[in-house]
Formats: sequence, structure tokens, C-alpha cells
Amino acid sequence: MTKKINAAKVYTNGQVKNNQEITVSEGKIVAIKAAENDAIFDYANLAPGLFDTHINGGERLYFTQNPNEECIRDIVESSQKCGTGYVLPALITSSAENIFKGIEAIKSYMARYPDSGLAGMHLEGPFLNVKKRGAHLEKYIQKPANDFIEEIIRHGKDVIRIITIAPENFTDEQVKILLDSGINVSAGHSNATLKEAQHGFDLGIKLVTHLYNAMSAFTHREPGLIGASLSAQDVYAPIILDGVHCDFEAARIAYKCKKDKLFLISDALFVNKKVQSFKWEEFDAYLGDNQYRNTDGNLAGATISLADGVVNAVRELGVSISEAIEMATLRPAQALKMDHLMGKVEAGYPAQFTVFNDDLSEFKYIN
Repeated sequence: MTKKINAAKVYTNGQVKNNQEITVSEGKIVAIKAAENDAIFDYANLAPGLFDTHINGGERLYFTQNPNEECIRDIVESSQKCGTGYVLPALITSSAENIFKGIEAIKSYMARYPDSGLAGMHLEGPFLNVKKRGAHLEKYIQKPANDFIEEIIRHGKDVIRIITIAPENFTDEQVKILLDSGINVSAGHSNATLKEAQHGFDLGIKLVTHLYNAMSAFTHREPGLIGASLSAQDVYAPIILDGVHCDFEAARIAYKCKKDKLFLISDALFVNKKVQSFKWEEFDAYLGDNQYRNTDGNLAGATISLADGVVNAVRELGVSISEAIEMATLRPAQALKMDHLMGKVEAGYPAQFTVFNDDLSEFKYIN
């Protein structure tokens, strides 16, 4: 079945195209051109589906606690309500059994629902630095071992799009094993010195996990992972733009330093703030003052949607709507080497879109 969509503005590839007609067939864009002069526009603003590379739960369920297809569906459908078309559910530091269960659930869901917007998963741990574990459970944090790394790769190389590690705990060989598998390695929950972080980047790590959070701090004598991330021109840095995980002024500094390598994530613990309190083993979280925190007072995931991050990028960073959209679509796709699959409104790309009104008060996902 072929259909046509008319949009007053189409945001794609860092550009804004006015008055466009998009032809869609069998879930793909087959053509995009100027609309007829008398066209009635279906949408004021249309963009590629937003891509959240770091989300922990849906409106009801938390993936690490429930590494199954029901939870994945909750995350996918809850995200779509907020305008996000693609997701990577994050499975945090937990047992090997839990990790492999999550991998198999992702595999199964992607096979059954290839057009759902589930783009894989983000394995956040278990090879982290205990000193920067944040809300992760210490009992499950492991020192990297070749056999376990290789087992994770065997099970998950086709679906794990990101693995977060503390690079200072890895040998060069172990980092190379991960990179050679095709999995994107991200430095995070790390206490790396500047030199340790730069060495990891030199080995081929080109991504960090939630800039500023769970990283060795920047000081004038030891800039740490934050300093290394800000100064490395070829390293992508996702940021939780909620004013809680980092001050907006710190985000402005990051934008000046990272430019087109800065992109947006939600890191939402749950979507739409419907879960008020939560407990999984010793991990707990309580919603108060628009924040999820655990009993130790640590942040335990965000409350924003990716669309909220887009709005904050416009209002707090002062970027154009076009660039804010790019920060939540094309840039994360580029960071994960998936920009041939998503992130543009062009012929050959999926017909999965985010539409929004002029004042950015409402975002919807359509396909």
C-alpha cells in the first residue's frame, strides 16, 4: 500500500525542507519532493523517529528486573507515546544469567517485530569501576575476564549496540576483543585518569556514557574522563539534558566543546513518571522533586523523555530546532554506525517519524 504524507516542515540531515510530500510504501520512504501548491498539510513538523540509546524502563516495567518481551514492549510502546521511534533498552550490571536472558529477549523481539523500533540493547556493565558505580549493585560488578567477554560477544554481538565499560580496568587486548566484535564500546562508570581515558580513545573507543555522570571529575591538575571526553574531537558524548544530571551551564560548556559530537539520551528509569517507587534486589528508587534517587541519595535514572531533551536543547542550549532534532536522531545513529538505517527522512529510509507542533509542546510517533 502506498500513501502520501504532506508536512509543512521536514527536519532531516541538519536541514529544514519546507512544504514537502513524502511517499511511503511498505514501511519505506520511496520519494520526497516539494508538495503541490494546494496541498493540505497533515503535519506542521516532521522528523525522523527520535532514537534513545539509553532507556531503562517503560511505564510499568524495568528491563534489568524483567529482561523479557513484555518489558521490551512496555519500553517500546511507552517511548512511542512520547515521540521516540527507536530505543536501546539498557540492562545494567547484574548476574551473567540475567544478562544472557536479556540478550535472548532482545533477539526474540527483534526477530518477531522487525519494524517495532527496537534497535538492539545497551549493556551497561558489569565491567565498571566500583568507585563510580552510582546506583549499580556492587555485588555484580566484575573485573573483565577474556572468557566472559567472549561469551557475551557470542551471545550478543548481533544485538548489543553499546557496552559500557570502565576502560582503566581493561587490558589493551580486552578492549580490542570488544571493538573487533563490532559492538560499540563506551567509557562510563569509570574513574579513569586523563591518560587512561585518552589511551582508551587511542585504542578505538569513540563513545562515552552519559557525559559528566559516573565519571572521574574534571580538575585543573587531573582532568579525568570528563576532561578527556570534552577535548577528544572524535569521541561522541551523549548527555542527559534535564538540569538534574548536569547543570544546564555545564551542558552549554559541553556543547561548545563537543559541537556535532554531542547528542541526547533520556536515561529514563521509567517513562512518564507513572512509577513512584521501585525496588529490585538492593537497588531502589523513589520519585520526588522530579528526580529518581535511591536510599543512598544517588540519582537512579532520569524522569525525562527524549523529546523533553530536545525541548531543553532549544530552550537551554540555544540551538535551533533543526539541530536539536539532529541531536536526537542522526547523531546517535552516526555514533553507533547505524545512520544507514535511521536518522534521515530520505528515500530508502524507514517511514518511522516523529511529528510535533510549532511550540514543541507535543511530540508524537507515527509510522
